[in-house]
Amino acid sequence: GHIPCGLICHPDKEHVLYPLGCTVVIQDLDSKKQTFLHGHTNNVSCVIVSRNGVYVASGQVTFMGFKADIILWDFQRKELLARLSLHKGKIEGLAFSPNSLYLVSLGGQDDGSVVVWHVGKREAVCGSPASARSAGSATVVVCSSCRDEMFVTAGNGTIRVWELDLANRKIRPTECQTGQLRRVITGVKMADDDNYFYVGTSSGDVLKVNTNNKLMTDYGPQKEKFSSGVTALLLLKTGDLIVGTGGGIVALCKGSNYKVMKKIQVQGAVTSLTCRGQGHQFFVGTNECQIYRINYAAFKEELIAACHNEAVQDIVFPLGTSDLFATCSKNDIRVWHTPENRELLRIVIPNVTCHAIEFMRDGKSIISAWNDGKIRAFTPETGRLMYVINHAHSLGVTAIAATSDCKRIISGGGEGQMRVWEIGERTHKLGEVLKEHVSAVSCIKIKKNDRECVTASLDGTCIIWDIVRFTRKQMILANTLFKCVCYHPEEYQIITSGTDRRIGYWEVFDGSAIREVEGSVSGSVNGMDITSDGAYFVTGGDDHLVKLWDYNEGAVTHVGVGHSGNITRLKICPGNKYIVSVSTDGAILLWKYPDLH
Repeated sequence: GHIPCGLICHPDKEHVLYPLGCTVVIQDLDSKKQTFLHGHTNNVSCVIVSRNGVYVASGQVTFMGFKADIILWDFQRKELLARLSLHKGKIEGLAFSPNSLYLVSLGGQDDGSVVVWHVGKREAVCGSPASARSAGSATVVVCSSCRDEMFVTAGNGTIRVWELDLANRKIRPTECQTGQLRRVITGVKMADDDNYFYVGTSSGDVLKVNTNNKLMTDYGPQKEKFSSGVTALLLLKTGDLIVGTGGGIVALCKGSNYKVMKKIQVQGAVTSLTCRGQGHQFFVGTNECQIYRINYAAFKEELIAACHNEAVQDIVFPLGTSDLFATCSKNDIRVWHTPENRELLRIVIPNVTCHAIEFMRDGKSIISAWNDGKIRAFTPETGRLMYVINHAHSLGVTAIAATSDCKRIISGGGEGQMRVWEIGERTHKLGEVLKEHVSAVSCIKIKKNDRECVTASLDGTCIIWDIVRFTRKQMILANTLFKCVCYHPEEYQIITSGTDRRIGYWEVFDGSAIREVEGSVSGSVNGMDITSDGAYFVTGGDDHLVKLWDYNEGAVTHVGVGHSGNITRLKICPGNKYIVSVSTDGAILLWKYPDLH
């Protein structure tokens, strides 16, 4: 949701496209089915569809001084046609000419050039610095509506109209005069007849510029400017404008005097506005990862998609069902319905991060661990707060687990303490404090009989506890920060992993190492989960890959490529239908569990 104009409705009126990390998602509006365009090596920074709907182009960011690719895709076949690389660092903007002859690309701040590509030949025609030395950098590029040879770039204090001279392979700019106004341009929309274009600015007003004499004809609103700037624009067939602002307002404005006729409020700053067909319906995308559908006539918003906009910390399934799961992040816990892939419930606690969640086995509450040192319990249907345990840990609660009789909660904190809480009908009191770990507890798993548990910690130890007598049974030491631990279902072995990228198998009885396998080539392993029969387990981590392992062989059988951020946790659903993985870029990915027979 953070990419300007990232949400695009395809000209066929049946699909929307948006970037998610390193991939571009194409989603069918009716069936909600998604297809993915894989090919970028880093986050996608802009995406555009040609007017006839045949081509999709997307640009990416990369590291300083390296080439950033533009990829040209075939929309129908969903395949890569060409990689166009000239720009360095970042692709700031892309635009197709009206007949899809040319693609114009704008490099980022460190690149500062504008390049025209010939779409048919898949090669560059010519390039030029995007803005004058005295002006700021250009951030927006838009092509003309009728002529393939004209386009506009705009940015910090600069608006330029360019002409392409194909015979001499040159592009020639003309600076547009805005008189006394100094503005940072955030968006440009070209009229259908090419006579003028509208420019949205970060100061909250809209400028109208004549394309022929390159002069600003008027601007507005003069008095009541839009708060937090104009962040998206849409020009309707009637000549009226739809304006999206940084304050989350979507307003319908008169084209002649910029007077606001209708307006609605959405969650988050508006980053995209896109028409469906002739404009009887349009979509709004915001930087809080919400997508709304708005009917022009009624001018009412309808939320059609939502997601986490911060790193997702944990994912859990309730006992025995794969239709629901819960995830947690900064500010909120969300419950999702798997068959329809939609959000059922959102529990918001502003400005604190939820580190871990667990469904109680009786299904009556969701317990959660928060970085303000509190344990909070909510009802799973309504999200009503049932109880809070204040000051549970001094440096935030980092891990949580519940016994199967639902009478005790075991929590781990950032200071390394383990605490056992007795949960009654209306009371909750501290039962025991276990001080052994000297750094944050990252994972807690309890044996089925509620008599023993294992805790993994960032201090390089895993401890197996007797939670009837509250003593330490075994300690496992390794030169790593342990991130995750799992009991084998028969509970005579545990598997662990962490920042040394190795998966360790250990004997529960005496804590001895059975074997170690290399879990990942790069980056720590942050999450693991084991099937109910113990034959297979999955891992995920900083290499962005989901791996399915054969437990006895200690070998990878399947690899899932799709995440663009570090995977924080993953779970196999009850009944082995899906694997759900969550990552630091806010994505939740559902994988089909492979057929192993």
